[in-house]
This record gives sequence, structure tokens and C-alpha cells, in this order.
Amino acid sequence: MKAAAGDHVVVESSHLSAHRREGQIVEVHDPNGAPPYLVHWTDTDTESLFFPGPDAHIVHADS
Repeated sequence: MKAAAGDHVVVESSHLSAHRREGQIVEVHDPNGAPPYLVHWTDTDTESLFFPGPDAHIVHADS
């Protein structure tokens, strides 16, 4: 998975009662765009270090 600051990450829910999470990638420390990413989450208005799993995908800012 590759990303850049400004891209968005979407985490799909694997449970019916849970919701989909979306956030904007604030920082990428790897020069090749590999995780982890510092993400600003829209649902909680907080930032956290995020290691994406198989339920996550990137929406690139230039798409």
C-alpha cells in the first residue's frame, strides 16, 4: 500500500453494527509511501498513527 499526505484512507466495517471510518493522511514517514500513516479521522476529529489492514484502502488526492 502506498500513500501520500493529503490522500484519504477508508476502513470498511466488517461488522453490521460498526460504521465505515474515513480520514485524511497527514504524514507519511516512509519515502516510498509505505505505512504507518498519521491520520486525521473525520468521525472523531482526532489524529492517530495507523497501520492499515486488509479492510482499508487509499483514495489518492489526485483521483
